[in-house]
Amino acid sequence: MAQKKVVKKSKAKTAVRSSALKSKVDKKKPKVKVLASKKGFSKKELEHFKAIILEKRKEILEELESLKSTMMDVTTGQYEIENSTYSSHMEQGTDAMEREKTFLFASREGKFLNYLEDALKRIEKGTYGFCTECGNLMEKERLEAVPHAHQCIDCKTKLGGK
Repeated sequence: MAQKKVVKKSKAKTAVRSSALKSKVDKKKPKVKVLASKKGFSKKELEHFKAIILEKRKEILEELESLKSTMMDVTTGQYEIENSTYSSHMEQGTDAMEREKTFLFASREGKFLNYLEDALKRIEKGTYGFCTECGNLMEKERLEAVPHAHQCIDCKTKLGGK
């Protein structure tokens, strides 16, 4: 008889625990981000951010053109490859390393250009300036410093700066 009471008590505790867990789960459901109800930046402010992004975009395109010209042979219009006129292998190695570094810079600039293009699309869609994690409006100073930012400083810090 004592064993049956223990079983009944443990079932009651389990029922209480499961209802408590359900209420915790309900509280932890992801919040749907409703950007339309939140007030974003004014048209004037968005134009200000767009001007910053377009200026950075212009700088990146100029830098990419400069990098492209350093990688191209002026006479043939093709990308430079190893030149057999060098007298030593060390000079060829240095030249190859410089070419690789130039390609890496170009790749990095291209990636940054994609981030800027994405920010311009978010301005057009009306989602620019809202944190993708918490849904809050980011600080104006953050967007002026990093106009392609997706997260507010708090969320970026929580995510470990990824």
